[in-house]
Parts: sequence; C-alpha cells; structure tokens
Amino acid sequence: MKIGFALPQYGSHARQAARVPRFAAEVERAGADSLWVGERLIAATHPTVGYAGTDTIPREFHAVLDPFLVLGLAAAVTERVRLGTNVLIAPLYRPTLLARSLTTLDVASGGRLVPGFGIGWSPEEYAAAGVPFTHRGARLDETLDALDAIWTENPASYQGRFVTVPSHYSEVKPVRRPRIHLGAFGAAGLARVGRRADGWLPVLPAPEPPGWGKRLLKSRDVIDRAAEAAGRDPGGIDTIVRVNVAAGTDPERIARTVEEVAAATGFDDFFIDLMSVADSVEGMVDMAGGLLERLRG
Repeated sequence: MKIGFALPQYGSHARQAARVPRFAAEVERAGADSLWVGERLIAATHPTVGYAGTDTIPREFHAVLDPFLVLGLAAAVTERVRLGTNVLIAPLYRPTLLARSLTTLDVASGGRLVPGFGIGWSPEEYAAAGVPFTHRGARLDETLDALDAIWTENPASYQGRFVTVPSHYSEVKPVRRPRIHLGAFGAAGLARVGRRADGWLPVLPAPEPPGWGKRLLKSRDVIDRAAEAAGRDPGGIDTIVRVNVAAGTDPERIARTVEEVAAATGFDDFFIDLMSVADSVEGMVDMAGGLLERLRG
C-alpha cells in the first residue's frame, strides 16, 4: 500500500510555512510515498455555496498558503516522493501560467509531479479570479487541451471557445508527460475521468461513513464504463484516495479506516490530511510516522 500525506498548508499551519521543508523531509525519511497540496483562492465571508453540501466554509480555509510555493519547498528537500496537487481549480488559471508553474515544479523535482485538477464549487472564487462560473466543465476540458499542447508541442498553440494560447516557443518541457488526475464526484465529472484522465482523486472521510467504500466502487464503475466507451483501458487509470480526517479522530481509527476501505475496494494508494488533528507541524510529523509504522507493519 502506498501512503502519502497532505503538506501543512491550511488553518494554523498556514502560519508555520517555514516548517514545511522539515515536514516534507522527515515524512519522506519515514517512508511516505507522496506529498500533496490543495487550493482555496478565497474563503468568502458570505458564501453563495458552502463547502461539502453545507452553507458555510470551514474556518481552516480562512488561511491558506500558495500551493505552488508549498510544493516547491517540498521539492527542494526531497528526492523520492511524488508531489501532487489535489486539486488545483484549473479554470481559474491562464493555461500558459499554469503550464509554466507546473513544468518548473516537475523539472525541479526530477519528474515527480502528479498534477490533479478540478472545477471547484465556489462562485466567489471564480469572481475573485475574474472568470465566469458558468461552463466550468468545458473550461476545464479546454485548459487540459491547452496544457497538453504546451507540454508536447514546440511551437505550441491552442484555440478553443474559452481558451486561447497564441503560437509561441515552448522549449522547457516536463521530464515526461505528466499523468493528469481529476477530482470528480458527479456523473459528468466521473465520465470525464474515464474519457481523458490518467487518474481519479476521490475523497474518503475518516472516520468512514457507512457504505462509503461501496460508494467509491460505484463511482469507479462509472469511470471504467466511460473509459471503455471511449476505447480506453480502464486499468490504465489510477485511483489515489485523499483521506480527510475529522478533528478528534485518533490515529488508530485513521489507520483502520484506510485498511477497511482498501480491503473493500482494492484501492492501494492513499494520502492522509492530518491538519485537523495536529496543531503543529511537529505533531503532524509524529502522527505521520506512527501511521506509516502502523499501516506498513
């Protein structure tokens, strides 16, 4: 089983940015397989849409570090772990700027980048970026097409309905073509994973709600059927599960959740977000080490 961790980035951890390198280096030494960042552009004071079906936004989203810089700090002090984004809200970015940042991270890390994208859920974040909230799925598709052109062509260009990339020299390329992963929950997003992505990024709450493993398998079946309909091999599409740990959950319960869902689904690649259960980076390091020992033992 592959086990990774979210990097310190949100809430009180956003005020401990100088300790990100320590966390990255120590959990790699402890045996972690991957390190991850997420994204929140803003936390609206009066959100039109709340987080995860609620009408509010979690307090930890009020303070968030830049995902590219945090991942760069981790890249500088590690040699082996995969470095992932789960997820960047791709339609908020100009593809040329997004490609430049991700390519730099990939080259600097020796090809360890695992880019993960989504469409987000906050109208206020789109407003803050100056991007219409409508047609988010189509904007994501065009952004992915533009990234592929920039990463594989020189000169590179792209023309879509929402995205335009003028012909330009694109001589700095990733070490290898990055495997694109997508976060998705609804039918349209899951079908998109099957049609075009290299991997899927589902979420697992810990403790696990009853039946969550079956829910993940049903979603994966939608992906597999969409892949087959597109003439793709479903076996070539990864699943990397983000474990969102609720405050107050003890390490033993976290480990059991991962083990139970792995046994129920066959998924074997997880990363665990400990920011809600450890107040300090040092606490996250200690807990990560214990979980690695428990899950690998």
